[in-house]
Amino acid sequence: MKGILGRKLGMTQVFTEDGTLIPVTVVEACPNIVMQKKTKENDGYEAVQLGFEDMKEARATKAAVKHAAKANTAPKRFAREVRSEEMMSYGIGDEVKVDIFAAGDLVDVIGTSKGKGFMGQVYRNNSKLGPAAHGSGHHRHVGSLATNGITSRQGKILKGTTMPGQEGGLRTTNQNLEVIKVDAEQNYLLIKGNVPGPKRGMVIVQSAKRAKGSRPAAVLVDYTNAEEE
Repeated sequence: MKGILGRKLGMTQVFTEDGTLIPVTVVEACPNIVMQKKTKENDGYEAVQLGFEDMKEARATKAAVKHAAKANTAPKRFAREVRSEEMMSYGIGDEVKVDIFAAGDLVDVIGTSKGKGFMGQVYRNNSKLGPAAHGSGHHRHVGSLATNGITSRQGKILKGTTMPGQEGGLRTTNQNLEVIKVDAEQNYLLIKGNVPGPKRGMVIVQSAKRAKGSRPAAVLVDYTNAEEE
């Protein structure tokens, strides 16, 4: 498994040479720094800790500054572990770039979903609407909670009952997304479809866990020659 940290910039669209439109998300992934390595002997598992985006030492904790100094780099704004035997060949302080992926690879993208505040039962849980008549008084409410037909528990709300509440702001994974383009010079990935989080949100891009193999790379329209003419 391979992985890299990046920042979601937004969505756009590209075209293949046969005219197919592909909606893509642009993920900026400047070179990550290997901050730490976990081994089976010391930690019980193998992983590399990646750091993304420098931050001022004055804004970092002393622990973060000293931790980054071991890798001979600046403190990082975003640091996460990627469990990968494949990446154990990297040393502390080495750079991990977007070219570890290629067009056609399938990836999982992990991010924090957009926070939407307190949301009602219908929106949050896709519950059925109540009667639409004017005299109903029950259109988008929860409905009965405590009468579950269980004699020993009547009057008690069961664990897991769907209710209104906080929506979004959760760790979310979009699986089996196709990498459409990798630009190692400008440090970005084009990933088919949408990925979790708002614009400028931090994401983790890693090899898909449940996918088998990869797909043929899409041949995109090249506009550079047209611009030169």
